[in-house]
Formats: sequence, structure tokens, C-alpha cells
Amino acid sequence: MSSDAAGPGTTPVPTHPLVTRLAQAGQRLRQADGRHRWVLDTAVTIAVFLMTCLPDLVHDGDVAEQRGPRELQITFAHLPLAGTLALQIALVLPLLWRRRAPVPAFGVIAVVFLVQWSLDVFLRADLALLIALYSVALHGRLRQLPWACAATVGVMVPLAVKVSTVFSIWEALFLLLCAVTAAAALGLAVRIRRTQLASLRERTAILELERDQRSKLAAATERARVAREMHDIIGHSLSVIITLADGGSYAAETRPDRGKEALRLVGDAGRQALGEMRRMLGVLREQSDTPELNPQPRIADLDALCARIRAAGPDIVYQSGGDLDALDRGVQLMAYRIVQEALTNTLKHAGPRTHAHVQLTAEDTRLSIRVHDTGPPDQDRPPARSPVEGHGLAGIRERAALYDGTVTAGPAPGGGWTVQTVLDLAGGAA
Repeated sequence: MSSDAAGPGTTPVPTHPLVTRLAQAGQRLRQADGRHRWVLDTAVTIAVFLMTCLPDLVHDGDVAEQRGPRELQITFAHLPLAGTLALQIALVLPLLWRRRAPVPAFGVIAVVFLVQWSLDVFLRADLALLIALYSVALHGRLRQLPWACAATVGVMVPLAVKVSTVFSIWEALFLLLCAVTAAAALGLAVRIRRTQLASLRERTAILELERDQRSKLAAATERARVAREMHDIIGHSLSVIITLADGGSYAAETRPDRGKEALRLVGDAGRQALGEMRRMLGVLREQSDTPELNPQPRIADLDALCARIRAAGPDIVYQSGGDLDALDRGVQLMAYRIVQEALTNTLKHAGPRTHAHVQLTAEDTRLSIRVHDTGPPDQDRPPARSPVEGHGLAGIRERAALYDGTVTAGPAPGGGWTVQTVLDLAGGAA
């Protein structure tokens, strides 16, 4: 990403190949260190020994080269090779435990450092004290860091006194305190950076989990919506087809023309149901080409819906009031599905010889939908409607809940069954 593509207040991510390779190498090093903790500690200890101890051992016989400038040679003492090696090992070896036990390792190195300077010995391996302090700041407990810094300053006072013959003791203390501050600050900076990265990784994991949960919730919601639509389409169409088929088989013996008409209506209902199913499945399919789409049914299509129900036998009266065409398309689809489900239940439970009344009224921010049937005739055995809600009534309640609507369904006082739905259009779909 170029700097131009970055938003205001953001820092563009470096994309140089060298930066990428270094980041990959660092990631591989961290992974290897996680599997083999001793390898990195041993490598650091060996590297410190080679850089700081080996020069003192090689030039041990050359006092002037070992001790530095000529005016400082009188300040430091000279130990035999065995003594120098023992002090170096005592300073460097505790670095093996600098991450697992940073405070004990620091304590051992500080004690050896104090003993060394009490003998007036200069060693390059004194760098181990600053490395140990850095490890305390990075891996130890933060409340132990002030004590470690104070101990470091305390053991460096003899060093400042030893060089006071050449430098001012305050200048020496200033330089030593700068080194101590740098080691502690570097350890804290790395620790803060690692904490930030760990927090970012945790946040990333949480965001990925929330994304997966949102995807699953969206998929479940979509499955519920599709299942509701398919139930409305198939349930309504099959109820009409079954009723027409039963009536057609009965009329085929007495009035063949009515039988042919029933078969034609069965075909029309089946083709319409198949078309709506194809539309639903076409939207769900993941295809490169655009699926064939048809407009969703609306309130204006309720006349055709009532006509299909009338063809199956029931007497349907449809009345409307208010400016229904100005309603939102989603509201119109919701109203159509509610009426469709209510009439399907009427056809299913009241039979083909019932009378139904459908009324839609739009008033201000309310849409009232009422579907009432008179039930089956007295000579027919009325199928007892179960007091437990079926999928149809549950689907009506779910649809109405999207618009903070209320649904009342139950037996009517004068007989039959009434489904009353009131949708609140003030705030739109929830």
C-alpha cells in the first residue's frame, strides 16, 4: 500500500522486500525460540563471551593494550589468566538464566561485579551487568526493577571511585547512570512493545471470532428467512392444489367441464409455485451469471391471490382502505405473506365451503390486517384447530415482529377463526 492510499493519521506499513524478509526472519526466530528456549540463551551467552572475554584472554600478556590508554594503566590491577577466566565465567555464565530467573541471575552478576572492582580489575565482560539489568526490565516483575536499578548504581560507585584519579567522579557517575538508564529503558520499551503486540493479537482473535459469529448469525437469519418464504410458497400452493384436485376428481364424474377447469387451475397454481421457488433458489445460488429475478408480490397482487383461493372453493371478500400503494415494498411484501398464510390456514382448516373476509387498512403509521373465516358448514365435520401454534402462525408472528407488530389469532365470537395483525410503520423494519 502506498502512502497515498493510507488514510489521514495513519502510518503506512513498510513493504520494502528487506523489511518483509527481516519480519519473516524474526517470526521464524520467535517460533524456533518457543520450541527450544535454551538455544537462544546459550547463543547469547556464547556471543557475549566471544566479544567481551576472548579479547581479554588473548591480550592478557599485553597490559598496555588490555588496559587502554596509558594514563589509565595505573588504575587497574592485573590478575593471572586463571583468575581472569574465573571472573569472566562468573560474570557471563548467569546469562543462561536471564529469562527464566532474571533477578537471581542479575544478583549473581552484581555480586561478581562488586568483587571484581574491589580487586581493581577491569574486564570487558562487565557488559553482562547491563544485559542482566535489561533482562530484569524485560522479563522480571516491574516492582523489582527499581531495586535492580538501585543495586546497579550501588555496585558502580566503586568503579566511579577507581577512575576518579583521571575523570571527575560526577562525570563518571553521569556516564554510568546513562548506561544504566539506557539498559532499563530499552528493556521497558521492548516489554511494552511485546505487550502491545500481544494485545493486538488477542484483539484480532476476538474480532475474528466475532466475525465468524456474525457470519453464522447472518447465515442462520437467512436460512430462517428462506425457510419462511418457502413455507409460505409451498404451503399455500399445495393447499390450493390439493383442494382443487379433490374438487376436480369429484366433479369429473358429474360435470367434466368443471373437472377440466380444476385441472387447469392446478397447473396454474403449480407453475406459479415453481416460478417463485426458482426465484428464491436463483438468488441463493452462487453463479457467475445473473439469476432470473421476478418482482416480489405486493398488496396489488392480493386480488389475484384471492382469485386463486376462490377457485379452490371458498368465498373470499377483499376490502382495503387507505393509501396502500404508497407503502414501502417491504411492508407490502410482509402484508401479502401474512394474508397468504392466513388464507392458506383457512383453506386447510375450514375447508373449501367456508366464507372468508380479508380487510387491509392503512391509518397514519399503522397497517391493520384482518382475516376472518366463518369456519366449515354445519354439515361438515370441523377439523379441530390445534391450540399449539403451527409454523404458519409462528411465521406470521415473526414477520410482524420485524415491524414491532402484534398478532392476535383465535376463535371468533360468532364462530370461525380470526387473525388480526397490526404493524407499526413509524420506525420501519427493526
